[in-house]
Amino acid sequence: MITLSKGGAYLINGDRVIEDNPQVLEQIKAETGSDISKEDAAKGTIAYSILSEHNVSGNMKELQIKFDKLTSHDITFVGIIQTARASGLEKFPIPYVLTNCHNSLCAVGGTINEDDHVFGLSCAKRYGGVYVPPHQAVIHQYAREMLAGGGKMILGSDSHTRYGALGTMAVGEGGPELVKQLLSQTYDIKMPGVIGVYMTGEPVKGVGPQDVALAIIKAVFANGYVNNKVMEFVGPGVASLSADFRIGVDVMTTETTCLSSIWKTDDEIKDFYSIHGRTADYKELNPKAVAYYDGMIYVDLSKVKPMIAMPFHPSNAYTIEELNANLMDILDDCEKKALVSLDGQVEYSLKDKVRNGKLYVEQGIIAGCAGGGFENICAAADIIKGKSIGSDEFTLSVYPASTPIYMELAKNGCLADLLATGAIVKTAFCGPCFGAGDTPANNAFSIRHSTRNFPNREGSKLQNGQISSVALMDARSIAATAANKGYLTAATDIDVEYSSPKYHFDSTIYANRVFDSKGVADPSVEIKLGPNIKDWPSMIELTDNIMLKVVSEIHDPVTTTDELIPSGETSSYRSNPLGLAEFALSRKDPEYVGRAKEVRTVETDRQEGGSVCDSEFGKAYDVIKADSRFADINPDTVGIGSTIFAVKPGDGSAREQAASCQRVLGGLANIANEYATKRYRSNLINWGMLPFVYAGDDKQLPFANGDYIFIPGIADAVKNHIDVIKAYVVKDSLVECEFTLGNLTDDEREIILKGCLINYNRA
Repeated sequence: MITLSKGGAYLINGDRVIEDNPQVLEQIKAETGSDISKEDAAKGTIAYSILSEHNVSGNMKELQIKFDKLTSHDITFVGIIQTARASGLEKFPIPYVLTNCHNSLCAVGGTINEDDHVFGLSCAKRYGGVYVPPHQAVIHQYAREMLAGGGKMILGSDSHTRYGALGTMAVGEGGPELVKQLLSQTYDIKMPGVIGVYMTGEPVKGVGPQDVALAIIKAVFANGYVNNKVMEFVGPGVASLSADFRIGVDVMTTETTCLSSIWKTDDEIKDFYSIHGRTADYKELNPKAVAYYDGMIYVDLSKVKPMIAMPFHPSNAYTIEELNANLMDILDDCEKKALVSLDGQVEYSLKDKVRNGKLYVEQGIIAGCAGGGFENICAAADIIKGKSIGSDEFTLSVYPASTPIYMELAKNGCLADLLATGAIVKTAFCGPCFGAGDTPANNAFSIRHSTRNFPNREGSKLQNGQISSVALMDARSIAATAANKGYLTAATDIDVEYSSPKYHFDSTIYANRVFDSKGVADPSVEIKLGPNIKDWPSMIELTDNIMLKVVSEIHDPVTTTDELIPSGETSSYRSNPLGLAEFALSRKDPEYVGRAKEVRTVETDRQEGGSVCDSEFGKAYDVIKADSRFADINPDTVGIGSTIFAVKPGDGSAREQAASCQRVLGGLANIANEYATKRYRSNLINWGMLPFVYAGDDKQLPFANGDYIFIPGIADAVKNHIDVIKAYVVKDSLVECEFTLGNLTDDEREIILKGCLINYNRA
């Protein structure tokens, strides 16, 4: 089904792979007549050509990228624009689309959500942007329909910013990276590796894009095969996939932890642009006759079977056939994994879902940027047409990804077919993906064609002893399960003829409701600031020496951004830095906020002229000054901050608040064995936090929660490109340990030294 090359590989004429070996270049020359080096062949990828066209550094090893367009939703755009305003923003220099698909239904906080929407509209008018009102489209579907273009690059403040199937390299990043683009700065990154995804065959009837995506994620997530690399989809199998199918696979590449994605394009994609009235935006993209990839993922589409990703990660995937054949063993394994993911804080079971030897689920959801596509919903409607979901616990909700899709479903009859079964069809909304809509009941099991099933997301939130579970599946198998009244069923087990209706896009829906400034700013427009929209608190420059207090330890194999700052009910406070910070780490370490605030109080007092030695840090300084190397240290000039340790933090969402909340609470650093994603590490840097890496065993740390860590000369180390940082854990005496900072660009070093991106831009 999915296999991986052990090393690099060459793609010849787009349809044949030769894996790297000592004689490979001679073999290629003999077969093709092409005398080419590996370095030149690496320039033959689609990714290289697009990156080179957008790189302004003049050096393809150290990229400085300028994107063509930007996009954000209503959880992120307020903070981004507030940061840019504080940094001198006068006009959006490139098209910037503000969608409203995350806060649309949150009921917490009175007028807070609508205040954010009003803010967004006023900013689109003042700075020259595009504003998409609530319920019109989820962020990524609007981007596909209206923004994507062949050979273009889009930066979005949502991790699932992926439009590679349409020939657009898109990157999901934290808000500060969009701020840089708004201020005409660049996205700085080393040239990423490029991994080929070589597709052959075609999917069997009943297999959908989520099945293919989950199979790939299972193969590459744990081993980091594509981590921070670009996935490039090639091979003869691509031609067998519709545009919607490719889009459905592509959006899930985020869950592999890759940086971005790109696909070869053909008449199928040209037709997509034509349907959407944008034929001029199509561009044929293919790798060159000889292209070198840093690795190759082989996908035989004909062997992919309906999949299910069990809690609590998209990579925890099985074929539905495998699950049904080994039901109790796999459920037992999932329960054991849950003890780790949920820290044993709540009683958790899945085996009680087995009824008469079959797995029963209480909820099905087809939604958002992954599931809400036209073909997915039409296929689901075909499967369930004329049947009933029943009157027991099972429910089915469907969220089309945009109003144009909703309109076409109404016109072709699929909407009526779905409603007749007992399913509910709702408006375009991302809520089910992150926990703001259709949250399951306690101990309920939900199957979803959405993007994630992490802990502390949609219902799997430890709160008052309540817990539910989410598994990921394709819309087709969800519909098959619905047709079987909640008993898990693969779509390949259902005899159905798919109608495959043609899609017709009606652009008047957007023309009637979307505000488009056409890039014209109007400085006379007053920005509307609701009472919950707050400015960022001030942050000082990095001091010469710092003292950290460890205020949380997390030893999970991976820590998601949802665990660093919860999604769902916190969404209403995304525009209020201090209000949102109250929720930081609340699911993993409820004591974190209080501990961090205590440290922040000491630092605030220090900045106002108080003596640090009169605080809890006094005894630590007694130990430090007893060491002759630091006898002359003046504690009142040493910056005070908190830090957390996590084995591998930052998987998942791009939301910058996972870092900014720590900074607002007085955080100066993270310490990790490694960082799960580039975007989380970038968020730390842009908020002036040191991204320390500790190479030792996390079970034998030289420090513990509550310990103090003294780091002398840190500002000089950052300034002078010193990677290995000597730190001293304060015990009865000083215990030396080492951290590394890893690769930092000159701008990133300056941002850390200035204290944050806002300070950097003001300077």
